[in-house]
Amino acid sequence: MRETFEQRQELSNRDTLRLFRRAIGYVAPYRGRFAVKAALTIVSLFPPLLLPWPIKMQIDHVIEGRPVDPAGYPFFFRPVAEALVGASASEIIVVTLLFQLLLVVAFGMLGSTGTERDQADARLSSGRDTATTTENDANYGHSRASGILGLFEFRWTLRLTQDLNHHYRSRLFERIHSLPITAFDDERIGDAIYRVMYDTPAITQVVYRLLLIPLYSPLGIALVAWTLHSTYQSTAVGWVALAFLPLALVATLPFAARIRRQGEESRMAGATTASTIEESVSNVLAVQSLGAGERERERFDRHSGGSFDEFRRYIKLWIFATFAVIAVGIPLIVGITRYGVSLVVQGVFTPGDFALMVAYFIQVTTYAAILGTLWIRLQGNAAGLHRVFVLMDLPGERDEPDATPLPPLQRELRIEGVDFGYEDGTPALQGVDVRARIGEVVALAGAAGAGKTSLAYLIPRFLRPDAGRVLFDGADIADATIDSVRSQVAFVFQETQLFDASVEQNIRVGKPDASDTEVRRAARTAGADDFIRALPEGYRTQLGRAGGKLSVGQKQRLAIARALVREAPILILDEPTSALDPETERRLVESLREAAHTRLVVVIAHRLSTIRGADEILFLEHGRIIERGRHAELMERPDGAYRHFVELQTRGAA
Repeated sequence: MRETFEQRQELSNRDTLRLFRRAIGYVAPYRGRFAVKAALTIVSLFPPLLLPWPIKMQIDHVIEGRPVDPAGYPFFFRPVAEALVGASASEIIVVTLLFQLLLVVAFGMLGSTGTERDQADARLSSGRDTATTTENDANYGHSRASGILGLFEFRWTLRLTQDLNHHYRSRLFERIHSLPITAFDDERIGDAIYRVMYDTPAITQVVYRLLLIPLYSPLGIALVAWTLHSTYQSTAVGWVALAFLPLALVATLPFAARIRRQGEESRMAGATTASTIEESVSNVLAVQSLGAGERERERFDRHSGGSFDEFRRYIKLWIFATFAVIAVGIPLIVGITRYGVSLVVQGVFTPGDFALMVAYFIQVTTYAAILGTLWIRLQGNAAGLHRVFVLMDLPGERDEPDATPLPPLQRELRIEGVDFGYEDGTPALQGVDVRARIGEVVALAGAAGAGKTSLAYLIPRFLRPDAGRVLFDGADIADATIDSVRSQVAFVFQETQLFDASVEQNIRVGKPDASDTEVRRAARTAGADDFIRALPEGYRTQLGRAGGKLSVGQKQRLAIARALVREAPILILDEPTSALDPETERRLVESLREAAHTRLVVVIAHRLSTIRGADEILFLEHGRIIERGRHAELMERPDGAYRHFVELQTRGAA
């Protein structure tokens, strides 16, 4: 069964861990820069250790009037305390304010608690759905400090985040283009766009959290514990705060799977909205001409509203998880407060020591909470990673290890005994044999669904036969590199694909280095030169979205010119004259005959005027070539299928 974009199986914890391990692999090109980020994060752990001490000094020695005793301070603050022995209250205030001003300038830190510590952080204005919030993650800059250190770390992180997302997004975009040409037959383009734009930023939070939190949270706890032990010969406050780690983990664990699942639902709803927009805009002419605007508006309202609904459910789960963390933390806060007050009452602690204890308790609790809730904080991002990796893991087109470049085609194309069937088992081609030479025009004819396009798709290896071979000058293209095969085939599809670029840029798509002379020669051969010159800026005229400024016939001629400029030895045209007037068609057919002097031209067509001059006509029915020959030869068969096909056209035209 063909794999699809959506893999709806429930993600297990093991699956989620695999996703995270795979995401970490994308750090490899930036490991040096991530090491700098980790070092900056570690440096930002030290300034918070200084924050409570000026507050303790002001409480104990300014408000309480206690004499300064340097022995009551840790070694990193003791020089300040020694300098203030015997100082007046005003002198202590001035020195501690200057010290805090230094902290503000260097690290953006003031006061005694995390609420008085600034940090560098920036986010784009966003709405309340997954798409707009995840756009922030692709442009995420953050530092636990502010001031000079925070500004440097913020800018470093912002650039690193954008480069990581660009790398990850580019790999997905490249992967999409390596998928078989049939990959999007049953898929919505909007969904792929959503994955590239809004699912890829999930890697940012996953990588930063997995690499940094297990590093700085334990280290931050250890630094606080060491400070308390070296100063008070006690780590009781640290141990009590540390108990918050397992409690937070246990409290949030029941929500993990549900948040992961709801994150997937939210992203899928957003992708549906993106697909609705893409489909409606792409088919805006059909919508307007059929008076379906109201129906499309209702469809968009339904899908857009649904995406916000799913995101609100996602946020609701997070609110419940947050309440669970708060609930388990309240007893710890109450307990440590009572413990600190009792020490003050007993005279073991000064009021300044109590303020210090509370500040350090908040720090350790914060570190413990961040580490304890790490697993659940990763779950929403797991959904985005899953959707990206599902697309990356689809079987794409890749060269075999022993594939070799195919030499340029010089003589002939042969298709020998080819069978091909669809994924559901329906046969498309059976026992097909073709031999065509450079210099010939070969036409594929037959009713719709006869297998003409499937047969043409075998030549550039868009499809691979289930049995049989496709040979270029006797070499099996299955053993060749894909690029070396497709570089020899110029394919003009039935549905013309143009870009929002100038005329000459569209013609040069297949050969960017084509000269102006080559571009204009190809346009003349395709019968496009006259109308191009009549455009406001000639060959430099911008065509707009999908060539919206051109008629269907003009688009078709541009597509043919684009194929001709490649000068590939095989030119395949799928219904090249379907939108052309009789005179333009006549000129094009004559041009194709001229082009066939140096290449093999394969034409898929229903119109008799296009195929009657072919060197060989292959008439297909139910995936088999049942007749072959020139037009005159096939018309001589009284009961021939081709003759019957032509007579039906003639009667229809009459």
